[in-house]
Amino acid sequence: MCVPRLSLTAGHSLPDRVARLSLSLVGWLFSLALVGLSSVPAGAAGNAPLLGYGYDPDREVDVELVLAVDISQSMDREEQEVQRAGYVAALTSPQVIDAIRYGPTGRIAVTYMEWGGAGEQFIVADWSLITDAPSAAAFAAKIAEAPLRQRQRTSIASALSQATAMVAANRFEGLRKVIDISGDGPNNQGGKVALFRDQAIAAGITINGLPLMMKSERDAWQSMLNVDAYYEDCVIGGPGHFFIPVRSREQFADAIRMKLVLEIAGLTPETGLVHRASGRKPVNCGLYD
Repeated sequence: MCVPRLSLTAGHSLPDRVARLSLSLVGWLFSLALVGLSSVPAGAAGNAPLLGYGYDPDREVDVELVLAVDISQSMDREEQEVQRAGYVAALTSPQVIDAIRYGPTGRIAVTYMEWGGAGEQFIVADWSLITDAPSAAAFAAKIAEAPLRQRQRTSIASALSQATAMVAANRFEGLRKVIDISGDGPNNQGGKVALFRDQAIAAGITINGLPLMMKSERDAWQSMLNVDAYYEDCVIGGPGHFFIPVRSREQFADAIRMKLVLEIAGLTPETGLVHRASGRKPVNCGLYD
């Protein structure tokens, strides 16, 4: 019968040596792991997200919505009051509350910013979470109670730049990101409006418009400009973008409510609500910049 011989040089049979080598490798790897942990700053390991995930359900909302509202000189006090009242009424309307309630998360994040010339943006109501009628009423109250302002120039470019930064800096994570911008004239300060529009779109933001055309019948300059065409060609953009023109003060509240419902629900209005660019000459977006 053959008996296995032990190696006189190694002192162990081949299986024993393989086992000892495996244990050595395990010890070496464990030592490396300890060295790696010791190089982590104190407290960092305890603050690291479990399994590498930083998901926070409290931050998730259906939409991050910036309401960017024109307060340039062309908006007289009565029009500003109608505009404010329209947003307050829309935000607290049953239609808007239902649109929020039946969304995927049942929550939206919204902020209300007024804008004029370059560097003239005023946060009237900062980012707030709206989930129901009471939270909507609390947010609307901040808008209603704020003093009215008026500025001389119109910088849609600066308004879009500020709104884009506000979306990037807030604490929420929206399934969609939307800038809702209203105005009654072209960009005339602060850079090229189309450039800032494209930067917002590149950041994953949709820009919708509320071109105000309430003076078209009595103001020749606004009638000739066709603010709705300017907004379509130069201001709005992104997935599902649209605009709703406002042609009378009586229409204002209804237009805002319809616009908010569509934005919160992630819908696009029927073609009849939007005037398409086909059949007319494109607007020169840099003409007024």
